[in-house]
Amino acid sequence: MSDQPSSFLRAEHVKKQVTSNENTITILQDINLTINLGDTLAILGASGSGKTTLLTLLAGLDLPTAGDIYLQQHHLNQLNEDQRAALRLRQIGFIFQSFLLLPTLTALENTMLPLEIAGMSYQQAKEQAIYWLEKVKLQHRLHHYPTKLSGGEQQRVAIARAFVSMPAVIFADEMTGNLDTHTGEFIMDLLFSLNQQQKTTLVIVTHDSEMATRCQRRMLLQEGTLQPC
Repeated sequence: MSDQPSSFLRAEHVKKQVTSNENTITILQDINLTINLGDTLAILGASGSGKTTLLTLLAGLDLPTAGDIYLQQHHLNQLNEDQRAALRLRQIGFIFQSFLLLPTLTALENTMLPLEIAGMSYQQAKEQAIYWLEKVKLQHRLHHYPTKLSGGEQQRVAIARAFVSMPAVIFADEMTGNLDTHTGEFIMDLLFSLNQQQKTTLVIVTHDSEMATRCQRRMLLQEGTLQPC
């Protein structure tokens, strides 16, 4: 099956099972999904429905029990972990509910990290990280450690870190779940504004219907299957 020109990410008949106490549990079954360049997609579902599991499969952090996942021309099932990690470094940004900033690094250093891992020079990485921290209005917090930042500020650092390498797609997993309503709305506004500016593909896992309505497409994960909603 060949890609359409705009197709970026595709899952075909994806199934995920895990074994626990000798019992096999099916988390996802027969997931079919095509995500095009520039899409904004919300994946909704109750807690425990498998949303995060699906996200980890789409990002190549885990492999399906059955079925196939393609990122651009790459068949993720056929890549080893190092190859998938290299692909994620070039193509994917992540924003997590728990921020996942390194506590021993400042906001600037956390934002620089993906660029330095990719081989960019220190000075170039610093300049690009400062640019993105200014974009999220944290230029006054460059040298603060995560413990000295509020939850909203930590999430803004995480957004800057996700965008800094100019990825083709950003995966956001319940990114406002640990924030109060006002801060969560600010973070949503910021994310969608940057998304429009950069024309980045955005895939959001959420149980927040308000956030979902801001996406072009919405799908519901229920009983292991994915349906438009």
